[in-house]
Amino acid sequence: MPKYSTGSGGGSGDGDSCELCGQSTATLTQANVAGAELLICEECTPHDDAGAGPGSSNNEERSDDEPSRQKRAVQQHARMHDQATSDSRHWEREGTNYEQDQLPYLVSEYGEIAASARQAAGFTIDELATELEVESGDILAVEQGRATRAGVGGSLIRELESTLDITLVDE
Repeated sequence: MPKYSTGSGGGSGDGDSCELCGQSTATLTQANVAGAELLICEECTPHDDAGAGPGSSNNEERSDDEPSRQKRAVQQHARMHDQATSDSRHWEREGTNYEQDQLPYLVSEYGEIAASARQAAGFTIDELATELEVESGDILAVEQGRATRAGVGGSLIRELESTLDITLVDE
Protein backbone atom coordinates (compact mmCIF):
# COMPACT_ATOMS: atom_id res chain seq x y z
CA MET A 1 0.00 0.00 0.00
CA PRO A 2 1.51 3.38 -0.97
CA LYS A 3 2.29 5.73 1.87
CA TYR A 4 2.03 9.23 0.48
CA SER A 5 4.15 11.77 2.27
CA THR A 6 5.83 15.08 1.85
CA GLY A 7 9.29 13.67 2.46
CA SER A 8 9.36 14.62 6.12
CA GLY A 9 9.59 11.15 7.49
CA GLY A 10 9.80 7.45 6.88
CA GLY A 11 12.19 5.52 4.71
CA SER A 12 15.85 6.18 4.40
CA GLY A 13 16.42 4.55 1.05
CA ASP A 14 17.91 1.41 2.56
CA GLY A 15 15.30 -1.24 1.77
CA ASP A 16 12.11 0.67 2.50
CA SER A 17 9.02 0.86 0.25
CA CYS A 18 8.40 3.23 -2.63
CA GLU A 19 6.22 6.08 -1.38
CA LEU A 20 4.36 6.19 -4.70
CA CYS A 21 3.56 2.56 -5.56
CA GLY A 22 4.43 0.81 -2.28
CA GLN A 23 6.91 -1.65 -3.85
CA SER A 24 9.64 -2.84 -1.48
CA THR A 25 13.07 -2.22 -2.92
CA ALA A 26 16.61 -1.65 -1.77
CA THR A 27 17.10 1.34 -4.08
CA LEU A 28 14.95 4.39 -3.60
CA THR A 29 15.49 7.80 -5.17
CA GLN A 30 14.41 11.18 -3.84
CA ALA A 31 11.89 12.67 -6.29
CA ASN A 32 9.41 15.52 -6.63
CA VAL A 33 6.00 14.12 -7.58
CA ALA A 34 3.17 16.66 -7.88
CA GLY A 35 4.96 18.98 -5.49
CA ALA A 36 5.70 16.34 -2.85
CA GLU A 37 9.21 15.12 -2.10
CA LEU A 38 9.01 11.32 -2.11
CA LEU A 39 11.33 8.34 -2.03
CA ILE A 40 10.41 6.34 -5.11
CA CYS A 41 11.53 3.14 -6.86
CA GLU A 42 13.13 3.00 -10.30
CA GLU A 43 9.80 2.08 -11.95
CA CYS A 44 8.19 5.28 -10.62
CA THR A 45 10.98 7.65 -11.69
CA PRO A 46 9.07 8.71 -14.86
CA HIS A 47 6.65 10.44 -12.45
CA ASP A 48 9.46 12.63 -11.08
CA ASP A 49 8.61 16.24 -11.99
CA ALA A 50 12.30 17.04 -11.95
CA GLY A 51 12.57 14.94 -15.10
CA ALA A 52 14.75 12.14 -13.78
CA GLY A 53 14.09 8.89 -15.58
CA PRO A 54 15.30 5.35 -14.97
CA GLY A 55 19.01 5.16 -14.40
CA SER A 56 19.44 8.89 -13.88
CA SER A 57 20.11 10.86 -10.76
CA ASN A 58 17.86 13.65 -9.51
CA ASN A 59 20.93 15.84 -9.19
CA GLU A 60 21.56 15.76 -12.94
CA GLU A 61 20.10 18.60 -14.97
CA ARG A 62 17.83 17.82 -17.89
CA SER A 63 19.18 18.79 -21.29
CA ASP A 64 17.48 21.63 -23.15
CA ASP A 65 16.14 19.26 -25.80
CA GLU A 66 14.23 17.30 -23.13
CA PRO A 67 11.37 19.54 -21.87
CA SER A 68 9.69 18.97 -18.54
CA ARG A 69 6.38 17.17 -18.33
CA GLN A 70 4.65 20.45 -17.50
CA LYS A 71 6.22 22.20 -20.49
CA ARG A 72 5.22 19.33 -22.80
CA ALA A 73 1.64 19.55 -21.49
CA VAL A 74 1.52 23.29 -22.16
CA GLN A 75 2.95 22.80 -25.64
CA GLN A 76 0.38 20.08 -26.39
CA HIS A 77 -2.45 22.32 -25.15
CA ALA A 78 -1.20 25.15 -27.36
CA ARG A 79 -1.06 22.84 -30.39
CA MET A 80 -4.62 21.67 -29.76
CA HIS A 81 -5.82 25.28 -29.38
CA ASP A 82 -4.03 26.32 -32.56
CA GLN A 83 -5.60 23.46 -34.52
CA ALA A 84 -9.06 24.36 -33.27
CA THR A 85 -8.74 28.05 -34.10
CA SER A 86 -6.36 28.06 -37.05
CA ASP A 87 -8.90 27.59 -39.85
CA SER A 88 -8.85 31.13 -41.20
CA ARG A 89 -10.29 30.28 -44.60
CA HIS A 90 -13.63 31.84 -43.68
CA TRP A 91 -11.88 35.18 -43.13
CA GLU A 92 -10.29 34.89 -46.55
CA ARG A 93 -13.63 34.11 -48.24
CA GLU A 94 -15.87 36.49 -46.32
CA GLY A 95 -13.38 39.15 -45.30
CA THR A 96 -13.66 41.24 -42.16
CA ASN A 97 -15.56 44.47 -42.21
CA TYR A 98 -16.18 45.49 -38.62
CA GLU A 99 -17.30 48.97 -39.64
CA GLN A 100 -20.23 47.53 -41.55
CA ASP A 101 -21.77 45.69 -38.57
CA GLN A 102 -20.39 47.40 -35.47
CA LEU A 103 -21.57 46.19 -32.10
CA PRO A 104 -23.20 49.17 -30.34
CA TYR A 105 -22.74 49.98 -26.67
CA LEU A 106 -24.97 47.62 -24.74
CA VAL A 107 -26.88 48.16 -21.51
CA SER A 108 -25.52 46.52 -18.42
CA GLU A 109 -26.96 43.06 -17.82
CA TYR A 110 -27.87 42.81 -21.52
CA GLY A 111 -27.33 39.05 -21.43
CA GLU A 112 -29.84 38.49 -18.65
CA ILE A 113 -32.36 40.76 -20.40
CA ALA A 114 -32.02 38.81 -23.65
CA ALA A 115 -32.25 35.40 -21.95
CA SER A 116 -35.32 36.37 -19.92
CA ALA A 117 -37.09 37.82 -22.96
CA ARG A 118 -36.31 34.76 -25.06
CA GLN A 119 -37.69 32.44 -22.38
CA ALA A 120 -40.78 34.63 -21.90
CA ALA A 121 -41.40 34.48 -25.66
CA GLY A 122 -41.25 30.68 -25.49
CA PHE A 123 -38.14 30.21 -27.65
CA THR A 124 -35.22 27.88 -27.06
CA ILE A 125 -31.84 29.20 -28.16
CA ASP A 126 -31.90 26.93 -31.21
CA GLU A 127 -35.44 27.98 -32.17
CA LEU A 128 -34.57 31.66 -31.93
CA ALA A 129 -31.39 31.09 -33.94
CA THR A 130 -33.42 29.39 -36.65
CA GLU A 131 -35.98 32.20 -36.60
CA LEU A 132 -33.26 34.86 -37.00
CA GLU A 133 -31.13 32.70 -39.34
CA VAL A 134 -28.02 33.01 -37.17
CA GLU A 135 -25.77 30.60 -35.30
CA SER A 136 -27.12 29.49 -31.93
CA GLY A 137 -23.65 30.15 -30.50
CA ASP A 138 -24.05 33.86 -31.26
CA ILE A 139 -27.31 34.04 -29.32
CA LEU A 140 -25.72 32.09 -26.47
CA ALA A 141 -22.80 34.55 -26.47
CA VAL A 142 -25.21 37.48 -26.13
CA GLU A 143 -27.09 35.78 -23.30
CA GLN A 144 -23.84 35.01 -21.50
CA GLY A 145 -22.75 38.63 -21.77
CA ARG A 146 -19.81 38.00 -24.08
CA ALA A 147 -21.06 39.50 -27.33
CA THR A 148 -17.89 41.53 -27.87
CA ARG A 149 -15.51 38.59 -27.34
CA ALA A 150 -17.63 36.37 -29.62
CA GLY A 151 -17.62 38.96 -32.41
CA VAL A 152 -21.39 39.37 -32.48
CA GLY A 153 -22.46 42.10 -34.87
CA GLY A 154 -24.84 44.95 -34.25
CA SER A 155 -27.36 43.51 -36.72
CA LEU A 156 -27.99 40.53 -34.43
CA ILE A 157 -28.52 42.84 -31.47
CA ARG A 158 -31.05 44.87 -33.47
CA GLU A 159 -32.83 41.67 -34.59
CA LEU A 160 -33.02 40.44 -30.99
CA GLU A 161 -34.42 43.79 -29.88
CA SER A 162 -37.05 43.70 -32.61
CA THR A 163 -38.03 40.04 -32.24
CA LEU A 164 -38.11 39.99 -28.44
CA ASP A 165 -39.34 43.59 -27.98
CA ILE A 166 -36.47 44.55 -25.67
CA THR A 167 -33.80 47.25 -25.48
CA LEU A 168 -30.21 46.09 -25.44
CA VAL A 169 -28.48 49.14 -26.93
CA ASP A 170 -27.36 51.80 -24.48
CA GLU A 171 -28.26 55.06 -26.20
